Amino acid sequence: MDRLHEIEVFVAVAEAGSFARAAARLRLSPPAVTRAVSALEERLGARVFQRTTRSLAITEVGQRFLDSSRRLVAELDAAVEGAVGESAEPRGHLSLTASVTFGRMALAPVVTSFLAGYPRVTASVLLVDRVVNLIEEGIDVAVRIGNLPDSSLVARRVGAVRRILVASPSYLAAHGTPASPKDLRQHSVIAFTGLMPNREWRFRSATKQASIALAPRLEVNDATTAIEAAEAGHGITLALSYMVGERIRAKKLTPVLEAFRLPLQPVNLVYPSARLLAPKTQAFIAHATPRLKSAVDRLAWTKSLHGPGIGR
Repeated sequence: MDRLHEIEVFVAVAEAGSFARAAARLRLSPPAVTRAVSALEERLGARVFQRTTRSLAITEVGQRFLDSSRRLVAELDAAVEGAVGESAEPRGHLSLTASVTFGRMALAPVVTSFLAGYPRVTASVLLVDRVVNLIEEGIDVAVRIGNLPDSSLVARRVGAVRRILVASPSYLAAHGTPASPKDLRQHSVIAFTGLMPNREWRFRSATKQASIALAPRLEVNDATTAIEAAEAGHGITLALSYMVGERIRAKKLTPVLEAFRLPLQPVNLVYPSARLLAPKTQAFIAHATPRLKSAVDRLAWTKSLHGPGIGR
């Protein structure tokens, strides 16, 4: 049991990035966490962390040991909870991830409502505009927007959004409305790198799907900044419909080049395939699925903007 305890503490420190945060998560004292990690290092004959008074970094040995340790802890938790029975109260720590804007607008309220109903569960939410490796980073559930590549992940669809070009009414009144993709070269383009990584806009006409290279007037790595700049009249930007649906309904932004829109992008809850899915994860998926469906429908406005069947 000492060995399992040491491994559990090691995984908690690696995921929390701090001995103090790991102690709080495990409800242990900081000295107890330090002792467990030191005992593990003595058992391995190597350091798993390089630590100073101001920083903590996992070593190469620690990184190699981390993946197998995560699997061991997850399987042990699932086995224990499974043995107690399906009626056991979900407990333990739940790790979640989503893109920054979607996480802030849709996932965060779902997580807080879930925690209110399950007092023995704690959670951490990683909001980043990149694809997170769930296994390597110890994530239980992620929200992914877009078509999923073949993988061992299980996906549960909760809705759909689409990419949409928008500008403020004042900008269009001053500079005109583009009638074709090539007209964008005559306009000020605000690029959000998460959707336009190669400074290209991909579009679909009635006869073909293509892309056009653009020279952005402004390029940012934050979707909200790009949208606010467009709303202020500084140009045209590309966004996902849930990011701008409310602003379109309020007539603060206007869709452009709608004849060249791409198909809807699915929104999925994804999680690693496992022989035993922990009750905490099962409970969260059951709680989150209908609430995220409602949030996507409300935020994206894919049907309200231009009628049924949009983008299909």
